[in-house]
Amino acid sequence: MRVLLTGATGLIGQSVGRELARRGHQLVVLARGQIENVRRTLPFPAEIFNWSHEEAVPLEALHQVDAVVHLAGEPVAEGNWTDAKKQRIRDTRILGTRALVNAISQSGGSVKCFVLGSAVGYYGDAGEAECHEGSPSGEDFLAQVCRDWEAELAPLRCRKVAVRTGVVLSSRGGALAKMLPIYREGLGGRLGDGQSFFPWIHWRDEVGLLVWSLENASVDGVINAVAPTPTRQIEFHNELCRALDVRSGPPVPRFALKMAWGEMASVILASQRVVPRRAQELGYQFQFSSLSAALQDLLHDLRGRTYEMFAEQWLPQAPEEIFPFFCDEKNLETLTPPFLNFSVIGKSTPEIGQGTLIDYRLSLHGLPLKWRTRIEEWAPGVKFVDTQLRGPYSLWHHTHEFEPLAGGTLMRDRVLYRLPLGFMGDWGGGWKVARDVRQIFAYRRKKVDELMGSR
Repeated sequence: MRVLLTGATGLIGQSVGRELARRGHQLVVLARGQIENVRRTLPFPAEIFNWSHEEAVPLEALHQVDAVVHLAGEPVAEGNWTDAKKQRIRDTRILGTRALVNAISQSGGSVKCFVLGSAVGYYGDAGEAECHEGSPSGEDFLAQVCRDWEAELAPLRCRKVAVRTGVVLSSRGGALAKMLPIYREGLGGRLGDGQSFFPWIHWRDEVGLLVWSLENASVDGVINAVAPTPTRQIEFHNELCRALDVRSGPPVPRFALKMAWGEMASVILASQRVVPRRAQELGYQFQFSSLSAALQDLLHDLRGRTYEMFAEQWLPQAPEEIFPFFCDEKNLETLTPPFLNFSVIGKSTPEIGQGTLIDYRLSLHGLPLKWRTRIEEWAPGVKFVDTQLRGPYSLWHHTHEFEPLAGGTLMRDRVLYRLPLGFMGDWGGGWKVARDVRQIFAYRRKKVDELMGSR
């Protein structure tokens, strides 16, 4: 299928686009910002059109499009709900969906399916009541937005699916990623009395349900995208402490949340016992039904003050064309930003392979350092792993992977790192190191794109 995707630069949008590309679909992306910057961000090939919710959708973007997956919208859980913020939350969803529906009506009818990324906010604060797809909507701000948002699909004369999503769990973004720094310091506590139901879903199941809803003609109407095991907030808190092996912090009373977050605190404290009745009836198989299994999968590498940096980049060449560039350690100098004054001193073997030691020299914020790494794994064209033996970190474990995708290569970097001096290192420079690591890999992405990324 040829699929038009919005929200493609977000955490879930990137993963949905990547999975669709793996399954042989062609992607068209609508996004704000410079097209070149969007292109570098996407971990899959796509035809890209510039668009925002206030504009008409360019009709050429819908040429021969078979389906739409609409995930764009102002983030709900970032910043206080000022009047302007609430208006953006509403407008980006309702006006954006209306523009897409109008464009589909004008485009000649090639679109056969429309998947909308809605939210369980539809149900409002439901207390102890079970919320299934046929349950009534709530009456608060988010419930009204979701109700009006889904109503925008009414004029469509094709299969349409509203996927009402709970809190998506990922260590790389969203609510869980924001919680990790607090919980690592033993400051994470239950919210309110801890008895509110917390509708969660592992990011892999969120992506799975969106793709499944797109590809299966039997899926129509509303689908709740939540794990099948209703969980109270206190259970989530306890499991998160257990997964990170940290102590529980002091509880956060309701009045403190309201003072800090204002009206948005009502969303944090809302109880939503949402169940995925229709997804289960229609045969979707959840990868993560248990919260403990989901958190173990997401966090087992992040215990003990371990941080993660993750980046993906799609390139038009095959893995065997790209990999030789990384077999030359001197090319690391090209990919490293000038502020590090990075240079290779030498290596222990004529050719890089498993067990090779590589020595570098660099300067970190004016401090001269030497760095030695060892190649732990070496699978040409597929993967290699290097680990720091001596250098500025107490742990630096870098996995490079090269996956054939859509006629090119999905290049994936995952770094696990720890700072020296434990909590003193974290408190003293953790934010600065995280910023530096992001800056290093942003530079790397740009350089790799300049060398190999024209498409």
